[in-house]
Amino acid sequence: MKHRIRFRSGFIIFLLIFSFISITSGGCSAPLESESLKMTGTYFDTVVQIEAWGASRDVLDQCKEICVYYEELLSPSIETSEISEINHAQGAPVTVSDETARLLRLGIRYGELSGGEFDITIAAASDLWNFKDNDEGTLPDPGALKEAVSHIDYRCIEMEGNTVTLTDPQAKIDLGGIAKGYIADRLKDYLESEGIRHAMINLGGNVLALGGRYDGTDFRIGIQKPFTEDGTVLGSLAVSDSSVVSSGDYERYFEKDGVTYHHILDPDTGYPVQNDLDQVTIISDRSVDGDALSTTCYVLGLEDGMDLIQSLDGVEAVFVTKDGELHMSSDSLPFTEL
Repeated sequence: MKHRIRFRSGFIIFLLIFSFISITSGGCSAPLESESLKMTGTYFDTVVQIEAWGASRDVLDQCKEICVYYEELLSPSIETSEISEINHAQGAPVTVSDETARLLRLGIRYGELSGGEFDITIAAASDLWNFKDNDEGTLPDPGALKEAVSHIDYRCIEMEGNTVTLTDPQAKIDLGGIAKGYIADRLKDYLESEGIRHAMINLGGNVLALGGRYDGTDFRIGIQKPFTEDGTVLGSLAVSDSSVVSSGDYERYFEKDGVTYHHILDPDTGYPVQNDLDQVTIISDRSVDGDALSTTCYVLGLEDGMDLIQSLDGVEAVFVTKDGELHMSSDSLPFTEL
């Protein structure tokens, strides 16, 4: 038997009012564009930080998933990654995802642009160095390093569609000089697809701004003074919808017998680059370009690096030489020196 429930008119009015309040106050539970949320995590052996205005916690959780996805796809230290699969294939062809194929092609293009000074097969040499936990200042065996250098040549990467073959079976790929920028760009794409208009993405110093600050002003990105542990900055850049990426000899290094050994290696020798620079900062639309160019220009040195930047459209740079001097690629750079 069905029971008929009768509501008093006052109760019905209460329900209608409650429903109206619930609907109209839905924006209170939804994120306000004037408020920001932050996420922090460790991926790619670096700290990833994102601050987004008007984003929900679900959106930032998805950013974490994106980081995990790319780390598992591209990290040479994860045995199941596509890069590890290529490196361990001993010259056999390997079919990879569209994402990996796209990034490999970008790496090859920057190898060509730099005349081989930027080379994503640097892993043969970089695997012999330990810049993370090397308090003893241990150097690689010179003979092993010389042998490794003979296997550094991005031109040994052959691609047909998504099939990758290393014509030198002992070559190894490491996308560390370009991957973080690429991932920052993908995170920005995702946030934009979710309607986010203001965000700051920071992958271990690879900074990418989506729009400007919510109040309409530019983000200000500090450029660190090399070899200072207290975060001292040389100055700041005002940016909106731009990437700022720095590379330098102060990021990962150790000292032995009065010599500083840092992580940016010369593909021709396998040893850290020795030149007149401490740091290069690139300002560009895409973070992947800033990532690759910051390393490339550091290896090239001040004169050749500056020539390269000034031959490119939409890219600017700040070079810091070992004497502490700053060199700008343009007088119109929005840089404030401190």
